[in-house]
Amino acid sequence: MLALSISFVSCRETADKAKEAAEQAGEAVEEAGEDLKEVGEDAMDAAGEAVDNAVDATGEALDGATEAAGEAMDSAKEAGSEAMDKAKEVGNDAMDKAKEVGTDVENAAKDAADKTAAKAKEVKDAVKN
Repeated sequence: MLALSISFVSCRETADKAKEAAEQAGEAVEEAGEDLKEVGEDAMDAAGEAVDNAVDATGEALDGATEAAGEAMDSAKEAGSEAMDKAKEVGNDAMDKAKEVGTDVENAAKDAADKTAAKAKEVKDAVKN
């Protein structure tokens, strides 16, 4: 009977220890679940923040690219206008020079004609005399 009693008490203690161990394991699992939940929430927050930062960076990059493209267009337009102005100036200078050359040729032709006429008159007068 003593053996049966010790055996019964021993089984009961073992059952109590098993129950206690199960409770502790349950608490550990519960705590692990809560920790895992917190880690998941932190990960979600970090991911959301990363997405927000990426969206902000993309928006800033687009703004910068748009601004740079606008500045490039303005520079190209300004360079084109300057080139046109320079071309007009060169064209006007060329026209002025052409007019000067034309006037010089005209004056030279008149001088040559006058000299030829004067020589012709001299020859005519020399032939008459």
